[in-house]
Amino acid sequence: MDYTARYHSPLGDMTLACDGRALTGIRFVGQSADRSTLDPVHIEAPHPLLTGTARLLDRYFAGDGIRTHPPIHLRGTPFQRSVWQLLLSIPCGGTVTYGELADLLAASQGKPRMSPLAVGNALARNPVMILIPCHRVIGADGSLTGYAGGIERKRLLLKLEAGEDISADAHIFGGNGQNSP
Repeated sequence: MDYTARYHSPLGDMTLACDGRALTGIRFVGQSADRSTLDPVHIEAPHPLLTGTARLLDRYFAGDGIRTHPPIHLRGTPFQRSVWQLLLSIPCGGTVTYGELADLLAASQGKPRMSPLAVGNALARNPVMILIPCHRVIGADGSLTGYAGGIERKRLLLKLEAGEDISADAHIFGGNGQNSP
């Protein structure tokens, strides 16, 4: 069974989820990607992991970055989990292309190549937004593409990580950052 809580980010409401031992999800409410990683049996209730994650996200949105995070239980196929794990190596404020990520994955698995499209499909199902930073993956030409939370959120997350103020743009999502999970 999962526990869930609502988190009010500057970029709109998010759902936080944990299984009681580890974080299992951070999703923007209404985002385009599927929610298949949320246990069908879940309750919205306070949990220390969710409260701690909310504080971590508060610091992140205040421009403090993320130095550590709670334990994460990634629910997905072995391929998806390998892609998501690789995202943790992208430094805050950095970016990689889908092709570069595919090359890194291929090298880590001793394969000659990997499909950037397959990597993109795995990224679209990332259950732990922001902490597993799929927003740091960009198109080969440097364009912002393929973010389940929406391209505008991706742009603002990258802007925030570059040390820029996003408050003037974040209002379009109705987020106020006031939390009490």
